[in-house]
Amino acid sequence: MTPQERAERAAETMLAKDSASRDLGMKITHIAPGAATLTMPVTAKMLNGHQICHGGFIFTLADSAFAFACNSYNRLTVAQQNQITYVTSGKADELLTATALETALSGRSGVYDVMVTGEDGRIVATMRGLSRTIKGQLFPEHGDDT
Repeated sequence: MTPQERAERAAETMLAKDSASRDLGMKITHIAPGAATLTMPVTAKMLNGHQICHGGFIFTLADSAFAFACNSYNRLTVAQQNQITYVTSGKADELLTATALETALSGRSGVYDVMVTGEDGRIVATMRGLSRTIKGQLFPEHGDDT
């Protein structure tokens, strides 16, 4: 299995069990080893009292992109820490895009940067995610789960 095939199968397996991302309308538009891009439409139910996208939904999109990127090696990986900075607002009825890229991976620890953009290309938020690999795999491979 090539690294790209592994990333694709890991994303497919993970998405099938990820009702949170699916129920929010997220779609994976790109997956590769250490990278993922997801989109999410901003619906009326996601708007806060200012009629802009609630930051929690923007964070959830960024966190999901981070999760798909760091699990692309078929090694169970969880968030250890995330920090998000909101730059501009998410608008009603627009499609947000989160692009996660691995910037460092050493042993069981990884660092991922996520950029959330609006349809017009503006930066909505940036997030840095720190990951930790735990025991197990998303799908059986090589006869073990390490």
